Amino acid sequence: MVTIRPLEQKDYDFFLDMHYESIYILEGKPSKRELLEAPSIRKYNEHWGRRGDRALLAWSENKPVGAIWYRLFDETNKGYGFIDNETPELGIALREDFRKIGIGDLLLKEMIQQAKLDGYKQLSLSVNPDNLSAVRLYGKHGFEYCGMSGTSWTMKLEHI
Repeated sequence: MVTIRPLEQKDYDFFLDMHYESIYILEGKPSKRELLEAPSIRKYNEHWGRRGDRALLAWSENKPVGAIWYRLFDETNKGYGFIDNETPELGIALREDFRKIGIGDLLLKEMIQQAKLDGYKQLSLSVNPDNLSAVRLYGKHGFEYCGMSGTSWTMKLEHI
């Protein structure tokens, strides 16, 4: 059985593990520390807990197995999936041994509901188009392609 709950301070190291996992690099992926400290990536986790930050964790058999989160960015500090100042950018990752069994689907449904409760009108994300399972998952939930940022697609879910 999988349960979902909000991120707590004691979960922050696992949250960082999932942030690292969410970055789709197949070959030559830098170490966790090196990658998460890169200026273009660090903005996704530094000072976590500010206005607009939200994260949920999936648990199975008393251990965390995945996470989903969103964060607001602005014109001066855009994320890869930036749409506007009022649209949170989403990230998601699962431990490898818990992929393709519906947990990502469950996390995404829960976070879309949470975003709606938080008063957001849409969500955005950035995804490598070669990550076909992620692209399919996002499409299943109504996310649509709306542009490119570097080599990644920006997708958004409107009217949540």
